[in-house]
Amino acid sequence: MECVVSLDRIDRRILALLQQDAGQTNQALAERVGLSPPSCLKRVRRLEHDGYIQRRVALLSPERLGPLLHIVVEVTMERDRKDLYQQFLRRALGHAAVKQCYQVTGEIDFVLIVVVADMDAYDRFCDEVLYADPNMRKFRTLVSRFRNKFETGFDVGA
Repeated sequence: MECVVSLDRIDRRILALLQQDAGQTNQALAERVGLSPPSCLKRVRRLEHDGYIQRRVALLSPERLGPLLHIVVEVTMERDRKDLYQQFLRRALGHAAVKQCYQVTGEIDFVLIVVVADMDAYDRFCDEVLYADPNMRKFRTLVSRFRNKFETGFDVGA
């Protein structure tokens, strides 16, 4: 993965503003960064083309969608082999309940953020992803009681 940081102050401001509201019009964005709309659009398209902007999404309000369980799952593998890790990753990343996946250092190997409707759905997830992997040694389930903070943005130095 190439890491090229060739962003000027305006690029960083555009990225910061788009992280707050990707649905704003180009006109509004241009006004906020002090550019003409065509110049602003050209910069946004370059930021997309260069991979600084991966995608634009709508963040939904989980409480409006009905009951959901947000679960943090810590996974420890039996053997420390890249091919076995890749096998687990394919299964985990392919499951709709997995919203985030981190390969970490320390006593555990993976941290998964899983969102399901109820414990029955979580049990199915465990059967399909965790118990289905012969290299999975153990896992720990942490059910979130409250989501006190959830942010998607990065500090881009704007």
